[in-house]
Amino acid sequence: MDGSRRRELAREALAGYASGPDAPLEATARALAKADTAETVVLVEGISDQIAVETAAASRGRDLAAEHAVIVPIGGAHAIGRFLSTMDPPHSRVRLAGLCDLREAQVFRRGLTTAGVGSPRTDADLEQLGFSVCVDDLEDELIRAVGTVRVETLFDSQGDLGSFRSLQSQPAWRGREPAAQLRRFLGSGSRRKLRYARLLVEAAAEQDVLPRPLEMLLTAIRPS
Repeated sequence: MDGSRRRELAREALAGYASGPDAPLEATARALAKADTAETVVLVEGISDQIAVETAAASRGRDLAAEHAVIVPIGGAHAIGRFLSTMDPPHSRVRLAGLCDLREAQVFRRGLTTAGVGSPRTDADLEQLGFSVCVDDLEDELIRAVGTVRVETLFDSQGDLGSFRSLQSQPAWRGREPAAQLRRFLGSGSRRKLRYARLLVEAAAEQDVLPRPLEMLLTAIRPS
């Protein structure tokens, strides 16, 4: 697959996604509409995670639609039990995989156990089931992979560097670790978080430094 097609697939990850209070419900509804015919269902906490996974797949020349895989943002880790209860049973019809933050790993383990999808007790158990854990979250993973200088370069290319410098000068953030400042800035706007989910994954892929959780997830959902 040539570079232009990879970039096209990557940009499709952001197309059609709105920000605002209804965005999570809309994204989940769109994904669920595809899940009925999917062979693999990947559960993630939010829309930015969905975009990141789809972009990572595209960067590796993967077409998830052609692979009959769908990424479903479930609207937060605590929704996993409710989502799994709608599948009958969840592990008989499709292959399940997923991505979660470290602080929500216990919630995922409990939801999977209750639904009868294994009995994971540790993060390693989750990985065996195809669920990758980000430390601390995906933004943190991407910042460490790409590097703070490269992230600031991305901010500059998007016209956001001035706003980021303003955040750095605020008393609450002045003198803090650059990675913490970057995470705060990325999380300070819903549309910004979606946009940089794609841009940071693209940057990581270009440097061949995709974070381990994304690499492991792509491996877990590779067609047999």
